[in-house]
Amino acid sequence: MKTLVQINPVLRRSTSTGRIMQEIGELAQQNGWDSYVAYGRGRDGILPCRSHILPVGNVFSTAWHGAATRLFDLHGLASRRATSRFVGRLEVLQPDVVHIHNIHGYFLNYPAFFDYLRRSGVPVVWTVHDCWLYTGHCYYYTYAGCQRWRTGCHDCPQRRQFPASWVVDRSRSNYTRKQAVFTSLAPGQLTIVPVSDWIREEMSHSFLRDCNFQVIHNGIDTGVFRPRPTAAVRARYGLGDKHVLLGVASIWSKEKGLDDFIQMSRLLRESECIVLVGLRREQLRRLPAGIVGIARTENVEQLAELYAAADAFLNPTWQDNYPTVNLEAISCGTPVVTYRTGGSVEAVTPATGVVVPRGDVRAMLQAARQIGAQGKAACQAACRAYALSHFRKEDRYMDYLHLYERLAAGRKRK
Repeated sequence: MKTLVQINPVLRRSTSTGRIMQEIGELAQQNGWDSYVAYGRGRDGILPCRSHILPVGNVFSTAWHGAATRLFDLHGLASRRATSRFVGRLEVLQPDVVHIHNIHGYFLNYPAFFDYLRRSGVPVVWTVHDCWLYTGHCYYYTYAGCQRWRTGCHDCPQRRQFPASWVVDRSRSNYTRKQAVFTSLAPGQLTIVPVSDWIREEMSHSFLRDCNFQVIHNGIDTGVFRPRPTAAVRARYGLGDKHVLLGVASIWSKEKGLDDFIQMSRLLRESECIVLVGLRREQLRRLPAGIVGIARTENVEQLAELYAAADAFLNPTWQDNYPTVNLEAISCGTPVVTYRTGGSVEAVTPATGVVVPRGDVRAMLQAARQIGAQGKAACQAACRAYALSHFRKEDRYMDYLHLYERLAAGRKRK
């Protein structure tokens, strides 16, 4: 039996990366693999999971890693003892494939981990969910308009953004260290999997440009995210027969477009309302008239009902890779209006939505009104058909399984 080990700081299914990791592991098990998932115990706790779990570190090592990040800009360079113990487990397991999702998350020392990968020769798959692996600090740079990662980071304009450093800027040395470590594996050992064509193109200008690449878009549960009756959810939130413009985020910020929605609320007609899902308590208190705020919910059925009830899904994100929320809305039969940003445009076709210039709030609202004028029913079937052809998680996860099988077979032939 072949063994798969996946790595991500969080395991819980309420996060996109945690859910993807668990569901890939389940598919691997169904196809004869032994599946292990490693995660940062200090951040996530032990949760039900069908794969074997490999907790890394504890609350104390996570706290120290956080302090080293905040004070000295050493994210990914603490947790030496926790990483050493994790590597010891891997040396016993001798996995056939190691699949990295994220290793930034206050739980793993990446030079020590890559030293093991280099020594073992195990095939490595690295899914690129954001940009951290090829920058000296940040995990997105689009909002800041920074291009220093192309030649060598320094004087980071986002030092105080995740993973925030309050005192020191080590973006130059972090960039150099990442370049040395992440390019240290044997030729062909590392396969990088961008989840969007946009980030694949970006990485062609990074120090990882010579690696093997295979784009695999994220998938979703199209059985959960589907068109459904909307009367109950409209009544629950007092939406009546208003034209509903929906926005969803796990964390709302300027970069995700919260300020854009607030600006848009001043332009609404009496027949229109904005519904935002995923707001924190203090954000809920500051909402202007015209916006219905909903705290983050763990109930995906309720979220799917909101997608289906909306007349248009608006995503004014200023930086993103391949946002799952766009896929979920389209799968529920709701067209998307998004800024021309990163990979956010890749799920939007003339049949499934509209792309507008970044920052143009009026253009976004006008596009949503045009969708309302023609009637959502005019594009609901096309949205659903496109989702079933492109977004099914079973299809996208099978892409990973085929990749694992090829890499494991290639290693044995050597």
